[in-house]
Amino acid sequence: MDLHDKEILPGETLPVVIIGNGPSGICLSYLLSGYTPYLSPEATHPNPLLNSKLGEQPHLSLLEQDLEYLCEGLEGRSSNPVAVLFDSLLLPDSDFGLDHTSPLDWRYEPERAIPHLVLGKGPPGGAWHAMEGSMLTLSLANWMELPGLGLKDWMREKRRNVRNDRATPAEIASYYQHYVSQMSLEQSFACGTTVTSVTRQPGNHDGSPPCWRVTGLQRREGEELGDGSSVSEEVPFSLLAHNVVLATGTHDIPARLGVEGESLPYVCHSFWELEAAISRGELDQSSDPVLVVGAGLTAADAVLAAHHLNTPVYHAFRRSVNDPGLIFNQLPKLLYPEYHKVHQMMTQQQYQPSTPPQNHAQNLHNSSTPSSPSTSPASSSSPSSYPGYLSFPRYKVVALRPDKKCVLESDSGHRTVVQVSKALVLIGAHPNLSFLGDNGRPLGIYPEETITCRRNPIEVDPFTNSVVAADGPGMYAMGPLVGENFVRFLKGGALAIASDLTKRQRERQEREDRDLTTERLMDRWLDRQVTTHTESEVCVLDS
Repeated sequence: MDLHDKEILPGETLPVVIIGNGPSGICLSYLLSGYTPYLSPEATHPNPLLNSKLGEQPHLSLLEQDLEYLCEGLEGRSSNPVAVLFDSLLLPDSDFGLDHTSPLDWRYEPERAIPHLVLGKGPPGGAWHAMEGSMLTLSLANWMELPGLGLKDWMREKRRNVRNDRATPAEIASYYQHYVSQMSLEQSFACGTTVTSVTRQPGNHDGSPPCWRVTGLQRREGEELGDGSSVSEEVPFSLLAHNVVLATGTHDIPARLGVEGESLPYVCHSFWELEAAISRGELDQSSDPVLVVGAGLTAADAVLAAHHLNTPVYHAFRRSVNDPGLIFNQLPKLLYPEYHKVHQMMTQQQYQPSTPPQNHAQNLHNSSTPSSPSTSPASSSSPSSYPGYLSFPRYKVVALRPDKKCVLESDSGHRTVVQVSKALVLIGAHPNLSFLGDNGRPLGIYPEETITCRRNPIEVDPFTNSVVAADGPGMYAMGPLVGENFVRFLKGGALAIASDLTKRQRERQEREDRDLTTERLMDRWLDRQVTTHTESEVCVLDS
């Protein structure tokens, strides 16, 4: 899809500006464009309590109902109650592998639309366009979809196969870009934009209320050259908004260890650098082991990619393999067999300090072919062990040396030096909130720390997603910025924000109607007073 940039022009104050055009911003744009969810008259929900509550006011849209009341008693895999509610309505009982039909009936009601502008650096889809590669997404395909357009149905129309009921990042990125076009949301999207500042603007003397000023740069195609290409230019923009939504995601800045040697050439901070090294032929079964640092899903993808090449792997992470907070301990084994495999590797083939690291490395090479038995001391007695892999649970990296020797230290203080070919530091990422004061830190649950998805998300009201520590009303946050890393659950943030904006708009309209009614009554009273006074004067003159 060729999405033309919307030119940003200064003018009246916009009702809503959304910063970020990933799935969070797209879903919110859908709800603000007049697409409204109702309970379908003939539908029922498998949760009897929720079904009963939904049936109390079926004439009201979900945006008009009391979300806190509907959320009571619901449980799910998100700590955000509205995310659990919306997920339960969009994908009833999906955690149990069931495929119930959603009880929601989506109606297009343009009179409900709230004008808004979505700003994004690239095409709609956000960070998904940077995720080039063939790995499968963590979520099932239908968990990645947005309301109104089934992902699997769309993929079948494009003659793409959904392997294991999951999709690749490239397919997801294409789906999100197509979604914006299919739902006719383009007029609200301004791509090629980089926001540089968001500040609170005081009210003017003419009575206009305080609002938010959003400034930045928009990339536009400039003069066309002789070869048919054109020179792009960045044009400054500045606009005012009554409400601003932070939906930037958290994949902008890779997290760093902060240790000696982390900037050396063999140290990488993204999965894609590993893929590039593989494509250049730099890694094979004869290479020194690759050190993977981290215990998240991206680290697991790196382990699988290296293991697929028969390249030996050292895997260091801070948690215990049995830690309930470890993501692998939260995933159903049947749905995620490859991640379960990595967790088995982490558990069964742990480093034993009694054996020198060089012996482990030799064992890794001796067993780097999948068909050969593993001779690692950590797993020689296990018939299900995996060759070419060694885990270092509850270890941290304390130094990375120029000779490609890495120093690892356990919780107990035991140090080990390992020789590697590459080190992949995959411990998460931070959002780029440089457009906010102090990089947005004051907005976090822990105001002195950097904003992160897991450890320090932005603190918001759980039922409106309004930012608790904002400089004024009308600032919201959603998606990974508030701890929702899965598309499946970030849609709840869109519902919470759209619901709050709808209710505030209705309250404002009711106030204006009351004021208008009061003004009309006053006019009538004044008219009667004038009429009575005039009649009195006439009577006096007649007498």
